Amino acid sequence: MPLAMNREVFITCAVTGSGGTQDRSPHVPRSPKQIADSAIEAAKAGAAIVHCHVRDPETGKPRRDIQLYREVTERIRDANVDVVLNLTAGMGGDMVFGPVESPLPLKEQGTDMAGASDRVEHVRQCLPEICTLDCGTMNFNEADYVMTNTPGMLRAMGGMMTALGVKPEIEAFDTGHLWFAKQLVEEKVLAPDALVQLCMGVPWGAPDDLNTFMAMVNNVPSDWTFSAFALGRNQMAYVAAAVLAGGNVRVGLEDNLWLDKGVLATNAQLVERAATIVENMGARVIGPDEVRKKLNLTKRPPLAAA
Repeated sequence: MPLAMNREVFITCAVTGSGGTQDRSPHVPRSPKQIADSAIEAAKAGAAIVHCHVRDPETGKPRRDIQLYREVTERIRDANVDVVLNLTAGMGGDMVFGPVESPLPLKEQGTDMAGASDRVEHVRQCLPEICTLDCGTMNFNEADYVMTNTPGMLRAMGGMMTALGVKPEIEAFDTGHLWFAKQLVEEKVLAPDALVQLCMGVPWGAPDDLNTFMAMVNNVPSDWTFSAFALGRNQMAYVAAAVLAGGNVRVGLEDNLWLDKGVLATNAQLVERAATIVENMGARVIGPDEVRKKLNLTKRPPLAAA
């Protein structure tokens, strides 16, 4: 297919993630203040959207604590920097099986299975402009761990997000996830002007070679908006690839810790480098107001008291 380069690009910064990276770099934020401060610095550097998880402030391990989400939300909205807030809703579907000859019962450590309402409660309370919807079940690069998202669960969660007026960002780790997302739009669970994030190079989803990437791109309907990222050393290469393919870009410490070989990055530095790549390609980095118009988002006021 002929290239249709995107000339007006938004940058998403994935600020901290839920992987075990907290002890691999001092720049990975843990506390709500650290997460919000890092998000604000990323916004100042050119990120129109900040995608946030929360962590235990002491250990750095991933959490689903609603008060942590509320504090991050309040701190970002109270700042004097405008940015679109995107909260994860990907947690609460974690299954860790026992040994291969006796997989049940599930291991208590690492298993976190919650109902649809529970998984979306922080979204209901915080009302971010965007939240993620991982559109499939997937094996990750751990022997006995499965990220679980059944069709029924996704229909329920997607419907709740749509009813709240929060735009789901479809997280697609493989082509089948896009197939099901299109079914959700057809069923009117999701609005037709869908937003999708193509997640490349996440073991064991879609590998980050360009043939697979273009297969993913070619499965995105023409009236959807897409963004893309790859992990680790290919993060910046995929900034260029995503723009060339007609999409938007995501960078951040959730996906990559390094600025250069041997040089640990901050979120702001990764955003600055991505913005430089985008602009050197002849495209323009757009800000949060333009993103809201493009994606039909509603800017939210500061949170009311719980």
